[in-house]
Amino acid sequence: MPEPLIVQPQRNGADRRSFLQSAAVISAFPASSYARVLGANDRIGIGLIGFGLIGRTHLKTFQAIPTTNIVAIADCYRPRAEEGAAEAKTAGATPTVHTDFRSLLDQKAVDGVIVATPDHWHALMTMLACAAGKDVYVEKPLTLFVKEGDWIQQVAQRTKRVVQVGTQQRSGPHYSRARDLIRQGQIGTVSSVRMTAIRNVSPGFGRPADGNPPPGLDYDRWLGPAPSRPYNPNRGLYHFRWFWDYSGGQMTNLGAHHLDIIDWILGLGTLSTVASVGGRFVLTDNGETPDTQDAIFHCGSYTISFTMREASLGEAGGFGLTFHGHRGSLGIHRRGFKITPDLDMPPSNQIPGVKSGHPAGGPVAVEHPEAKPRTAAISDMSGDPVAQYTGHAKNFLDCIRSRATPISDLASAQRTAVACHLANLALRLGRSLRWDASRQAVVNDAEANAALSRPYRAPWDKELDALLKG
Repeated sequence: MPEPLIVQPQRNGADRRSFLQSAAVISAFPASSYARVLGANDRIGIGLIGFGLIGRTHLKTFQAIPTTNIVAIADCYRPRAEEGAAEAKTAGATPTVHTDFRSLLDQKAVDGVIVATPDHWHALMTMLACAAGKDVYVEKPLTLFVKEGDWIQQVAQRTKRVVQVGTQQRSGPHYSRARDLIRQGQIGTVSSVRMTAIRNVSPGFGRPADGNPPPGLDYDRWLGPAPSRPYNPNRGLYHFRWFWDYSGGQMTNLGAHHLDIIDWILGLGTLSTVASVGGRFVLTDNGETPDTQDAIFHCGSYTISFTMREASLGEAGGFGLTFHGHRGSLGIHRRGFKITPDLDMPPSNQIPGVKSGHPAGGPVAVEHPEAKPRTAAISDMSGDPVAQYTGHAKNFLDCIRSRATPISDLASAQRTAVACHLANLALRLGRSLRWDASRQAVVNDAEANAALSRPYRAPWDKELDALLKG
């Protein structure tokens, strides 16, 4: 097998200005004209940025769709970039290989970009791809902090780019059916939603010493807009998830998937109060994000709770997401859902001790026929996690052609990300937060509002400035 072509851009300051200027010209191209250029029978050129665990999943998913062609792969860790190219070649693709994602964005053959990097790169890469005239499939969580969501929507709207967010559960038919059932009142009025993310990885991932990055890793580029830190094995590649510089722990990892479905079914636009407690109580490694977290979200007429444990599994089984209504409950995961009816019984008959008799003046049992279910029991185990990725990818590709809004749009992804970030912020500040969605601000809390944004490290701060100035 021949060596993959490694493409390295050579850019000085003037070259970067030229890149942004040319990107502005491309992004100003009318969306209707773009749709005409990309004919119905043309294959869509896909560029993949980030060949990690989820990046490999996306490579396999998009390669299996006949209307796509993997034309470029980028990863700042060269062995991963080359591994991704080798896997793509087994399916007949001949992608160029890049250790700087900007040279991938330069390629005219790239129509759509997949951003499958650590979280701290999601927003900036998405904006740069939009400015380069590319449509984007970006992994969740959409952002690392609240303000990034406003920036992405601003750039995507101005450049008229399609952006799909990687909350692929929305593309599962059984999720759609569950959504319809809940909205049609099958489980009654929903007043409570419960989310869990539970496992046991104690004692944790160790405390490796700081040192030099592995050969082939451009660590400065990996850090990108994040603060400069000494290299540590647990800060790079997979384990970045447990450090605040790059992620939000399981709240923004698994919690984001649950909250996205809640937003899709009930809407998070009424979110008003968030409280959260927890910490890294058990794991003895050098991670920072909590191993135990309990969060409560108040959304007008219903509440959401999130329970996360990294060091105690308990009884296995059940659903990670459950909607509770006055007629019954619907539990759901990627394999299916189940509606469990509540029994229709007089309230007084459910008071402890009422059948044996309370003292004078107390509640009295009511004669009542055999209790019947308040709703129908339904079990649908038709879910297919692999098919959900495929359906989500196809929705993205369809929207590239039609210029329609994807099923996982930026506005909904921002609502989900905001809920996640506020939960983590409430935990770190040690107090509940009141959220004003209309102002996108925390009510009467200057310290919390200051934490809704973070500075980008140079030179990426200048890239952001140029993007926002348009």
